[in-house]
Amino acid sequence: MAQQRPIVGSRRLISIIGGSIGNLVEWYDFYAYAAFALYFAPAFFPSDDRTSQLLGTAAVFAVGFLMRPLGAWWMGMYADSRGRKAGLTLSLILMFCGSALIALTPTHVAIGSAAPAILLFARMLQGISVGGEYGASATYLSEMAEGRNRGFWASFQYVTLIGGQLCALLVALVLGVLLSEAQIQAWGWRIPFAIGAVLALMAYGLRRRMAETDAFIDVGVDRPRSSLTALWRAYPTLFVRIAIVSGGGGLAFYAYTTYMQKFLVNSSGFSRGSATQIMTAALVIYMLAQPLAGHISDRFGRRPNMLAFAMLGTIATVPAFTILAGTQSAGAAVVIIVGLLLILTAYTAISGLFKAELFPPHIRALGVALPYAVGNALFGGTAEYVALSFKAAGMESGFYWYVAGAIAVTGVIFVTLPETRATSTEWELRGRSGRS
Repeated sequence: MAQQRPIVGSRRLISIIGGSIGNLVEWYDFYAYAAFALYFAPAFFPSDDRTSQLLGTAAVFAVGFLMRPLGAWWMGMYADSRGRKAGLTLSLILMFCGSALIALTPTHVAIGSAAPAILLFARMLQGISVGGEYGASATYLSEMAEGRNRGFWASFQYVTLIGGQLCALLVALVLGVLLSEAQIQAWGWRIPFAIGAVLALMAYGLRRRMAETDAFIDVGVDRPRSSLTALWRAYPTLFVRIAIVSGGGGLAFYAYTTYMQKFLVNSSGFSRGSATQIMTAALVIYMLAQPLAGHISDRFGRRPNMLAFAMLGTIATVPAFTILAGTQSAGAAVVIIVGLLLILTAYTAISGLFKAELFPPHIRALGVALPYAVGNALFGGTAEYVALSFKAAGMESGFYWYVAGAIAVTGVIFVTLPETRATSTEWELRGRSGRS
């Protein structure tokens, strides 16, 4: 394998920024669906009942998550064998195709049941893309960052992930000013997906110029094969533990962020515009908090962060949602949601890094991506559907307890996992000596 120039100074920083910008575009495209589902639900799932419409879009949203394990498996092996850079560029091509399809798909009125079928296929492409993106991105950032600041730099995975969600909300705010609700519902919802497709092409160009990581190159051309069989044989217990942690953490993330906007409209009674403004304010604070939590993990270790999330999230979830359901104050809603998101920050800032540090370089992208995708497919991706099902059954508070219980289970798993702050460096040193 051809050697690249040493990654030092500004070149390392440029590579980290390039990977982060691409990650932002990936997650903008993915979250544009959630941000505009309130508007395009009638176009694909005509019904007189808003909850029924949202159930239809939530089901398609969940399918995107169900495709994540396939994307994680396929693209994780690809990133382990062809390089982190190769995996990251491929994920953007798939995201472009999914976003362009959604932007161009006719409505149910025009082509009947083919409309939701095409929407479903587009979400499948996006799910495969994001399934591979998470593992390749977490691996790339953890390997590109210097050891003593790895938590700080790796936290930018979620800075850009949240940034993508925030950009989707900002586009919604701008369209809300420029267009009427009727115009957005009729055709304006297509604009964010068209923007996403164009941004994906631009980010693809940036990622093609990124450097490959030393950790990948050091393994050499005779690297052990990355495969599901190899991963399961070597790390079966770790696979299950990471899947459980990812399921609980992913459920909390989507409950506190993606579903929260719909909860504010469908349960608290806020207008769609007010809900968007509340979530935008909360997400800005959440995004800015990520590097601080990453820095804390560099100083005190990864496990204290994880255990803090598990303990505080278990305690706070039920009362927070209960109060939100009855509040009419936008200010109070922002404070409560920010409180939940700051608790979640302890997990999200280093979740990808924590998993990457548990695996050797030759199988790291697959080891991070696949159990994460499995856990999120089962719990994170179904969060909206489960929440709306509880609401439709007249037992909405059951969802609050469901989230709290899942977070509590992650706490049990965190206790069984080791401190990983120095693990990644050890793996890489062993890789250089040919013993990975």
